[in-house]
Amino acid sequence: MRTWTFIAGLALFATGAALAASQTPKPATPHDPVVIDAQGYAQLVEKYHGKPVLVTFWATWCEPCRDEYPMLNELAKEYAPKGLNVVGVNLDDDGDLILMRRFLVRYHPVFPNYRKKAGGESAFVQSVLPGWNGAIPASFFYNKDGRQIGHLLGENNRETYEAAIRSLLSSGGGN
Repeated sequence: MRTWTFIAGLALFATGAALAASQTPKPATPHDPVVIDAQGYAQLVEKYHGKPVLVTFWATWCEPCRDEYPMLNELAKEYAPKGLNVVGVNLDDDGDLILMRRFLVRYHPVFPNYRKKAGGESAFVQSVLPGWNGAIPASFFYNKDGRQIGHLLGENNRETYEAAIRSLLSSGGGN
């Protein structure tokens, strides 16, 4: 009888462990970036008033963007203690949402990302920088007062970004 009780108890334990394992919550999937238009972009910049911020525009179909993004993530980690805030704005079309989600899961950005609302491209890019044609990658630097004090258009290397970040932080933009 003891053997039977032991085997029954072992089977019950194994079943309970398997059931508990199957009910273990899976890691939460990241939320899709908030969709913004030109007005939303202005609100985004205002949200960081009082803080230096680098806003980078990117898309998964843009090879130079895919090359820069991991570097920008590293720079965000490195310069956050010095007061830098980084924000990404994704320009992928709605049809590329799955690619965008995979990209974000792959790179685990330490900074928030937003997504441009479909349509209104001209008004949107002109609200960011009059005369900008919307070509990416593009990054814009805002000081604590919320004024845009510089930008980098096209692909740039780490040294160029670090020089721009140091300039932003030394212009009264940092801690």
